[in-house]
Amino acid sequence: MKLLSFVNPHSGKKTWGHIEDDKVYDFGKRLSSYFPDLKSAISGNALNELKHMKKGEPDFHVSEIRFLPVIENPSKIFCVGMNYMEKRIEFEQTIDAPTLFIRFPDSLCAHGEPLYKPESSNEFDYEGELAVVIGKRTDNVNREEALQHVAGYSCFMDGSVRDMQYSWFTSGKNWRNTGAFGPWMVTSDEITDPQDLDIGTWLNGNRVQNDSTHSMVNTVAKLIEYISRFSPLEAGDVIITGSPGGVGKKRTPPLFMKEGDLIEVEIGKIGRLVNRVSTHSVIGHY
Repeated sequence: MKLLSFVNPHSGKKTWGHIEDDKVYDFGKRLSSYFPDLKSAISGNALNELKHMKKGEPDFHVSEIRFLPVIENPSKIFCVGMNYMEKRIEFEQTIDAPTLFIRFPDSLCAHGEPLYKPESSNEFDYEGELAVVIGKRTDNVNREEALQHVAGYSCFMDGSVRDMQYSWFTSGKNWRNTGAFGPWMVTSDEITDPQDLDIGTWLNGNRVQNDSTHSMVNTVAKLIEYISRFSPLEAGDVIITGSPGGVGKKRTPPLFMKEGDLIEVEIGKIGRLVNRVSTHSVIGHY
């Protein structure tokens, strides 16, 4: 089942629902007194019930809506670096343990929204990734049970301001509208093995990343086990599982995103996330 967050084009209010082909069903309208947003529906363990709900007629065509990030307000967003073998070779990474950093919710943007390249940056890089949405409280779980705690999966474009990362990732990963999240979440019952998904990134129609989640060094289950050991996760929290090799920073010559570029991430069984790069100025340059 594909679930999404969006803006109702008639009322202008934020809502959520189900998309089937090009038809959108507004579950926020139908269930507002119980689950005002997708995060609350996940937290309320409502996903199984949604599959059996009588939807009636669709509310909108997909062309009418404005997408929102799949989860607008996750309490925690853990990102994983150097989690594909080719990427580890590119960056000469030798540490076996997961490399983690944090994104904040106000750095997120949606499918179809501008991906902001800071005006001060000349090294705005692309990283297409699989996003994992947690489905229930996850506290010190083992890897054998970890996937039972997943609500679903989505695409993520981890726009990276390389010339602000310096000795660590966080400062290059939290600029406004640099983390595209969408277009929707596919529920975990439709993806029984998250390590068997093709993943690719296209810049202006040219494939720049091409791999499979089978190439992850630390699987989704291992990541959930590792993170939940020290930080309990709640419904709606997100793990961004790392990018394949082929990033612009390590190409010869380097290849970075610029104003007007089209960046796309496609993951098998999920869909394609599409954003246009837009230069964004901020007050107070470093």
